[in-house]
Amino acid sequence: MKMNDPRKILIIAGEASGDLHGSSLVRELKKRSPHLRFFGIGGDKMRKEGVELIFHIDKLSFMGFLEVIKNLSYIRRVSKTLVSITQTRMPYLAILIDYPGFNLRFAKKLKKLGIPVIYYISPQVWAWGGDRVKRMQGLVNKMLVVFPFEEEIYRRVGIDCEFVGHPLLEVTRPILSDVDFQNKFDLRKKDVVVGLLPGSRWQEVEKVLPIMLGACDLLKTRIKNLKIFLGLAPTIKKEAVENLLGQTGSQIRIMESLTYDLMKHSDLLLITSGSATLECAILGTPFLVLYKTSFWTYLVAKSLINITHIALANVVAGKRIVPEFVQKKADPHRIAEEMYDLLTDREKYKSIQNELKKVKERLGEEGASKRAAQIVLQMLSSDIN
Repeated sequence: MKMNDPRKILIIAGEASGDLHGSSLVRELKKRSPHLRFFGIGGDKMRKEGVELIFHIDKLSFMGFLEVIKNLSYIRRVSKTLVSITQTRMPYLAILIDYPGFNLRFAKKLKKLGIPVIYYISPQVWAWGGDRVKRMQGLVNKMLVVFPFEEEIYRRVGIDCEFVGHPLLEVTRPILSDVDFQNKFDLRKKDVVVGLLPGSRWQEVEKVLPIMLGACDLLKTRIKNLKIFLGLAPTIKKEAVENLLGQTGSQIRIMESLTYDLMKHSDLLLITSGSATLECAILGTPFLVLYKTSFWTYLVAKSLINITHIALANVVAGKRIVPEFVQKKADPHRIAEEMYDLLTDREKYKSIQNELKKVKERLGEEGASKRAAQIVLQMLSSDIN
């Protein structure tokens, strides 16, 4: 007879995107089974849906190998505490969302406790090579993947896997119309709007935003009616960004809670590599991708990563459809030149828009959270060994 409590589910999301997808999944699960109780790691969105947060993601969003090593003692303390609480509460199953550095290790501990694991939003194993996929054998009872090509990767090594579509399709929606956006921010039709999305972790923002600002300053000398906006991630403090802007002397407007409107109504976007590249692909706005980290982190990553492109939109497309500027190539002059080229070459601009539509089509149909919730509930009602 099982000792696990069928009302309790452990859920772990360590980043802003995971918090978003986790909150949508919890909402769908509660619609169908209001008696369920959730605890674990997440952010404000998951907390709003009723998840009891043992740890908040704002204390766990480390970027790069060196940053993880510096905070290793804290990460171990988090893991030890969570194991202890999990042993006491004995949830019926665990839902792990992306965040592979922590979640893959924690899956081993869950295995020892006899708690089944559903992995939602797969680690990007296709970027790290086949070894990590093999290490997941026996640790994960069910993989719920959001890219169609991931299904075959897991099934090839005998892991039960199902493609549910991408949850971004159901949340990536602007609020304002073109006219409302223009009126709200006092824009004229001839204004050229560039949106900056420097990331959801401060380490990203600190390294990438100055480059974005430098590129925009150069572009202003060639496009006089240029308007610059910055989309602030909920995990980033506005005061910190304002302080950084003050140091550079850049005059741009910070937008809170209207990120999808910025993505949709901008003429061009500068984005730090991440899930934002898929959101922009869904909304169809051309963009450039930037990525910069510490020198040593980059060297280690370069020796491990096994893919040609870093932008998820390019990965899904299977080719480079949007420009990428990584490390040394993330130079303001190069970026400004590419921005000017895209904004003045309508044929090239339109070609990118058409390719982004194809990326959106490859992400499947809306309803990923509903499909994932149905699978979770099926596992709850079945006898899992």
